[in-house]
Amino acid sequence: MNTYDTDVLVVGAGPTGLALALDLARRGTRSLVMERADGLFPGSRGKGLQPRTQEVFDDLGVLDAVRAAGGPYPVGMIWQDGRRKGEHSMFDTAEATEAEPYHEPWMLPQWRTQRILFDRLTELGGEVAFGRELAGITQDADGVTAAFAAGAPLRARYAVAADGGRSTVRRALGIGMTGETVDPNPMLVADVRVTGLDRDNWHVFPPTDTEGFMAICPLAGTADFQVAAQFAEGTDIDLSLDGIRKVVATRSHLSPEDVTEVRWASDFRPRAAMADRFREGRVLLAGDAAHVHSPAGGQGLNTSVQDAHNLGWKLGAVLSGAAHPSLLDSYEEERLPNAAHMLGLTTQVHRGEVRRGAATRQLGLGYRGCSLAVETRQGLPEEALRAGDRAPDGVHGGVRLFDAFRGPHWTLLAVGTDEDLPDLAGAPTVRIPAYEAYGTGIFLVRPDGYVGWAGETTKGLAEYASLVGVA
Repeated sequence: MNTYDTDVLVVGAGPTGLALALDLARRGTRSLVMERADGLFPGSRGKGLQPRTQEVFDDLGVLDAVRAAGGPYPVGMIWQDGRRKGEHSMFDTAEATEAEPYHEPWMLPQWRTQRILFDRLTELGGEVAFGRELAGITQDADGVTAAFAAGAPLRARYAVAADGGRSTVRRALGIGMTGETVDPNPMLVADVRVTGLDRDNWHVFPPTDTEGFMAICPLAGTADFQVAAQFAEGTDIDLSLDGIRKVVATRSHLSPEDVTEVRWASDFRPRAAMADRFREGRVLLAGDAAHVHSPAGGQGLNTSVQDAHNLGWKLGAVLSGAAHPSLLDSYEEERLPNAAHMLGLTTQVHRGEVRRGAATRQLGLGYRGCSLAVETRQGLPEEALRAGDRAPDGVHGGVRLFDAFRGPHWTLLAVGTDEDLPDLAGAPTVRIPAYEAYGTGIFLVRPDGYVGWAGETTKGLAEYASLVGVA
C-alpha cells in the first residue's frame, strides 16, 4: 500500500506556489510547499497586479490585505538634463464598471504579495518547508517521489513545479523550453532607498548617446524605490551599492550619495520562453517553470497566479474523488494557449509595438472552445457572454456576484429566468433578475470565476456537473 506524506507537493514558494497551496488549503486538500531558499523572495520584481489577478485575490480572500499594502501606479515623469519635461502615462486608463470593478493595475512589491499569501496560507494550516533543495523527482502509476539535497524523501499523489524559469523539476522530467531573447541588452533591477526624488511620480530618464534608459519608481506601501536600467549587450553589471550609485548618478541629476541603501538587486536579460508541455504524468508545471516573460507589461506574475487558480480546483476535485483524473488534462488545454498569447503580448509591449491597455489587464482572457466550456444556447449576439468567458461581477437582486462566487465552490446562477434548477451539492444556487452583462439564462460558474456551462434550460447541465465533480 502506498504511504503518502501529502496529496500535492508544490516545489517553489513564489507567488505561483503560494497561491496554489492557499487554494488547496481552503478546500481541505493536503499540500506541502518545498522551497530551496531559506526564506521568501526579498525583491520587488513582479510589482504590478493586473485587474484579473485582483479578482483572483478577491476569491482567495486576500484582496483587502493587498489593497491595504499597495497603491495605484504613479504617473510617469520624463526628466532631461535635470529638468522635468512632462508627464507620461504608462498605460491606457479605464473606468471601473459594475461588471469590472478592478480596472487598473495595483502596485505591490512581489515580496509583499508573497508575504500576504504566505500569511493566509499558514492561517489555514498550510506549511512551507524552507531550505529544502530538490535533488530529483521520479514517478510511477500511483504517485511521485521527491528526493532532496538534505533530509528524507517525500511521497505525494501529485507534484506541481512552481520553481521558476530554471525549474529543476522541468529539467528532471526532460521537458524542453522553447523561446527567444526578447532583448540582448541586459537589465538591472534593484530596490533602493533614495533621497532627492518625490514619490508622486515614476521618474523616467530617457537613453542618451552613451547610456541606456533608467527609471526610478516609488514602491507603493514602502519607503523604497525600484531602479530599472538598461545596459549595452555584453555589459557586466555591478550590483553593489557603489555600482548602483554610479548608474544613478551617471544617468540622472542625483548624486551618488542620494542612493543611501540597496535592499535587493538583480540583473537579467529579457527572454520569452514556454515549456513544450505543461504536464508529465502526475507532475504539472505552473508559473515561470512553464512560461518566462519579459517584465514589460506586468504579465509574468499575473499569468502565473492564474495558472495556480486554474489548477487548484481541478486537483481538489480529482483528489477528493469527485472528478475523474482526466479532468487534469484540461489544465494544459486551457493554460498553454493563454500563456502563449501573453508571451506574445509581453514581447510586443517590450519592443514598443503595443501599449499597455485592455489586453494587459487580462479581463478578456478565457477558455472558449475548450472542452470544459459548454455553451448550449443558440443564436447569441456577437457581444454575448458565453461559456468559457470570465463571469462578470455586479449587484442585482440584493446579491453581489463576486461575494456569491468567492470560495472553493461552483455557483449555479440563474439570470432572469424562473426555470427549475437541480440541487447540485457542490454549487450553491443564486437567482438574480436579467442583467446586461449576462443577458438571461442559466450559468454554472467555475471555482476560478469562469462560466463552465451555459443554457436557456437545464438540459445537459447534470451531465456536465457530473463530469467536473459538482453533482
